[in-house]
Amino acid sequence: MVKVSVLIITYNQHKFIREAIDSAVAQKTTFPIEILVGDDFSSDGTREIIQEYEQKYPGLVIGVLHPHNMGKNGGINFLETLKRAKGEYYALMDGDDYWTDPLKLQKQADLLDAHPDYSTVFNNALIIYEDGSPSHVLNGPDMKPYYTVDDLIGEDEIWFMATSSTMYRNNIKEYPKWFRESSSGDIPRLILKAKLGKIGYIPDVMSVYRKNRAGASFADNYYDEAFLRNRIQMYSDINRELDYRYDRVLRRNIARYYRMMMDSKQYKHSYFRRARLAMKYLYLGKPDWRKTKNVIRDYIVPKPLAKLYSTIRLLPHR
Repeated sequence: MVKVSVLIITYNQHKFIREAIDSAVAQKTTFPIEILVGDDFSSDGTREIIQEYEQKYPGLVIGVLHPHNMGKNGGINFLETLKRAKGEYYALMDGDDYWTDPLKLQKQADLLDAHPDYSTVFNNALIIYEDGSPSHVLNGPDMKPYYTVDDLIGEDEIWFMATSSTMYRNNIKEYPKWFRESSSGDIPRLILKAKLGKIGYIPDVMSVYRKNRAGASFADNYYDEAFLRNRIQMYSDINRELDYRYDRVLRRNIARYYRMMMDSKQYKHSYFRRARLAMKYLYLGKPDWRKTKNVIRDYIVPKPLAKLYSTIRLLPHR
């Protein structure tokens, strides 16, 4: 009986998918595993490589080859691949990441076996950059042995778990609809898992997270309205999922995305639309007076009035 299902989620990653699958095949365990490679209708040869591995490792490597593109940044691909998972636990990996310790699955499964109150476990990871920037580990020495929902909620986005470092209990029968709508799979999944138990941590560096994928800068998303609105909706859904217990903190998190949207490429030339966003930001975020004054000056007061006010202030007093 399969104990751990490996889920490799991929789309057009022919340059990296071999390394990902090889690192899963190299795992040494005392229990049976399966390697499910969910391909989101790749057109660059990724699918053919997966089929090659199916032939090379029959019964171990199983391609989940979708007949059309599922979209949503891999979230639907993940859910459709998870439906095939037989394991008590499942370990996730993006198709351009890989594992560096052949005992990763064994160590993580052992920890979940020993701690039935844990829903998830993750390990430290090495971040490498395609542009040649120096690599570094994700987590420092001050990490805790386990984490809870409290640790995942903040006014800023919290991220200290690489996808390739995680293993989960396969105990959510049906993911909520809002999960499917989010462009981020990791954050909603970790929130849902943290509701079911603690998230354990292993400090060993056993995974690699590849950043600056396909030459695109993730920061570009923060100037795009669609991405920012999806984040706003995601955190609104998380707020509801957690019964508004973290409402004050999450409202400020949501406000932060409204603040970024004011400078997005879709809004930067529209006074009225930016002014509406500024009002939402001020209402939700309740920033200090200095920030409030700057937002009112730069986004709410019409430019001609702001110029007139500046001119009046400079006129000599009589």
